[in-house]
Amino acid sequence: MTKFYPDSKVEIQGNSAKFYDSLINFMTLGSYNLFIKKAIKHMEILPNDNIIDFGAGTGRNALLMNKYLSGEGEILGLEISELMIAQFNEKTKNFAKLNIKNQRIDQPFELEKKYDKVFISFVFHGFPFDVQKQIIRNACNALNENGEFIILDFNEFITEETPLYFRIPFKIIECKYAFEFVERDWKRILSEFGFGNFKDKFFFNKHIRLLKAKKVK
Repeated sequence: MTKFYPDSKVEIQGNSAKFYDSLINFMTLGSYNLFIKKAIKHMEILPNDNIIDFGAGTGRNALLMNKYLSGEGEILGLEISELMIAQFNEKTKNFAKLNIKNQRIDQPFELEKKYDKVFISFVFHGFPFDVQKQIIRNACNALNENGEFIILDFNEFITEETPLYFRIPFKIIECKYAFEFVERDWKRILSEFGFGNFKDKFFFNKHIRLLKAKKVK
C-alpha cells in the first residue's frame, strides 16, 4: 500500500498493522483497553444505532460498541489496510451486523444509507488540515439529520505548556500534523460544516478528548 501522506503515522502497514493491538497494549502498559471501554461508554450508543467507524482498524472498537446495540443496530467499519481488514473480519465473524469496507475516509465517497453516528478514534489528527476538512464533509454526508460525529483524539493544548511526562512522548511519537491539530479550535471548525450542540468528555488530565458534535444543518 502506497502512503498518501509520508509525514503522517496513521497509514499503518506491515508488522505495525499485523500486531497493532499488541503494540498499543505494550506502549500504554496495558491501560488502553480500560480507557477505550470508558470512552466508548461515553458515546451514549442507543440500542438501534447504526454506526460508521472511520479507520476501523482491527475491530476492537467495533466489538466494544456492539455491546450497546440490540439486534437492530449495526456497525460499518471503513479501513484501507488489508491486514487490519482481515483481523476485523476474523474478530467479528460471529456478528452479522458488524461489517467492514475497504474505503479511504480522506476522499469523497457515497454510501447506500445514512447513519446515526460516525466515530473516529486517534486517526483524525494524522492528516493535513485540508484532508481533515474532507473527512468532516464525509462524516456530515454520512449522517442522518441530528446524527453525531464523535471524535476521540487529542484535546486542544499548547504543546510547550504540557507536563514533561506527556510532552516528551508526544514529541517523539507523533507526526507534524498532530502538533497543528492540538492548536486548532475544532468546535469552531466543525460549526462551519453544520455541526453544533457539542459535548466533551476528557481523559488523562484533559490531554485526550471525546468530542461529540451533532449535525444541526
